[in-house]
Amino acid sequence: MHIGLVGLGKMGGNMRTRMRNAGLTVVGYDRNPDLADVGSLAEMVEALPGPDGGPKVVWVMVPAGDPTRATIKELADLLGEGDLVVDGGNSKYTDDAINAELLAQQGVGFVDCGVSGGVWGLQNGYALMCGGSDEDVAKVQPAFDALRPEGDSGFVHAGKKPGAGHFAKMVHNGIEYAMMQAYAEGWELLEAVDLVDNVTEVFDSWRAGTVIRSWLLDLLVAALEEDTHLDKIAGYADDSGEGRWTVEAAIDNAVPMHVIAASLFARFTSRQDDSPAMKAIAAMRNQFGGHATHTEAPAGGDVGPDNPA
Repeated sequence: MHIGLVGLGKMGGNMRTRMRNAGLTVVGYDRNPDLADVGSLAEMVEALPGPDGGPKVVWVMVPAGDPTRATIKELADLLGEGDLVVDGGNSKYTDDAINAELLAQQGVGFVDCGVSGGVWGLQNGYALMCGGSDEDVAKVQPAFDALRPEGDSGFVHAGKKPGAGHFAKMVHNGIEYAMMQAYAEGWELLEAVDLVDNVTEVFDSWRAGTVIRSWLLDLLVAALEEDTHLDKIAGYADDSGEGRWTVEAAIDNAVPMHVIAASLFARFTSRQDDSPAMKAIAAMRNQFGGHATHTEAPAGGDVGPDNPA
């Protein structure tokens, strides 16, 4: 399979490597010429096989919001009947119907795909949640098979309507917010009470045989082994926007979401004080996604939903 890949940052660059390792031919474009295989979107599309080689498939991995919308708009003018665009970024699910309609005017298909795996995806594979028609999903299935973890899990065709994949990924991230908050608050309490001598070892002991063992717990232990009291990290944690969207969707659909909403508001608390719990959340975000940590809280604080921090 030949595929174009737009956006070769922390996620996209590793995805290109994993697909190539699986035997796919990937033509990558990035605004950074040091990362790109070609000099423009037009060159990337031109490098993909024509109709005799099957539809041209382009996977977009750029920041959500205006960057993604602008990229898809440009691709709509470059691609043709039967071709396909995959939005694998963290776009808001409500954008997907708009992007699908824009591409459909040119006869171009659209698949939205939530991608989870962070900087570890190259080694471990990526969890993939996609939305789109059966026909369009089939066009990109070889890429899904290359990117997913080995075995039968890690990939789901979440629904046929545009936005199904991104909605599933959004809820995934909302749950992630709540899980990290619970670990972080537990760590803060163990640190605060003059009773437990080896807090890192306590967390490490929970990694086997307990009902709260998880990859996030593994990552928190790794962070604590590097910096036992997280002294090098400010108690400030960004939010990527997906927690906000999850709570907004809960409000729109009258679904009680006490824990996830509280974990989102806790991120906002970190904008005000040097919160110990937020040190742990910032550490976990750095471990699984390579997200930057801060030695002090940034001025201005807030992060909008179009900022993939």
